[in-house]
Amino acid sequence: MHEADGMSDSVMLALARETRLSETTFVQSPTVEGADYRNRIFSPPGEMPFAGHPSLGTAVAVARRRGDREARYVQQTRAGLQPVEVELSGVAARASMIQQPAEFGAAADPARVASALGIDEGDLVAGLPPIVASTGAPHVLCPITDAGLLPRLQVSPAELGALLDGLEAIVAYVAAVGDGGKVKARSFYLDRGLVVEDPATGSAAGPLVGYLHREGVASRVRIDQGVEMARPSRLHADVVPDGIRVGGDVVVIADATLLL
Repeated sequence: MHEADGMSDSVMLALARETRLSETTFVQSPTVEGADYRNRIFSPPGEMPFAGHPSLGTAVAVARRRGDREARYVQQTRAGLQPVEVELSGVAARASMIQQPAEFGAAADPARVASALGIDEGDLVAGLPPIVASTGAPHVLCPITDAGLLPRLQVSPAELGALLDGLEAIVAYVAAVGDGGKVKARSFYLDRGLVVEDPATGSAAGPLVGYLHREGVASRVRIDQGVEMARPSRLHADVVPDGIRVGGDVVVIADATLLL
């Protein structure tokens, strides 16, 4: 939503809960030097420090608003500043952003991860144990051995909540890594006790390729996600000298004016 300078945090949260989307963003004037705009990102549970997919979509919305067919912006989020590039073509666009280098936190207990996902511990990749990783928002990365497991996941709300809370992470990102960096993934978080699935998670794509790069598996990936929820998406991520680039296509579905 544009021109959100006058919106209170409570109003933004209420609107995010009303839309019931994975993320709702609010464009405000920047408050730090070097930023072109401030991107406030809310999911139904609350404000997020950073998220990839809504960063790309918001950059496209800003470009359309400003009449820019090609643009390079610097967005401000609670996680810092991120360069974003946009190319518009009618109602379609291509966008990419540079996320900060991946940072790695605590290892996750494989038995707890497997139990929370409804799979066997042996379904997790032995050489890529589950771990907390972040390029601005912490995720539990959960590499699995076979993409055929993805449709059969049975996520436990109680166990997922305990897992994420214990590791101070916001999402469990389940990824099957195939040859040539081809990845199939699902992404889960908890909202008021219910498991919610995200169709595209750019803030997890960055940490994932960072993890794979660190372990010598791949420095570039193509991620297909959202298939199981009939909202397919595709993201590309690769390690670059100044961080991690994450990009994908953006399609404009609707424009609207909100009267408050």
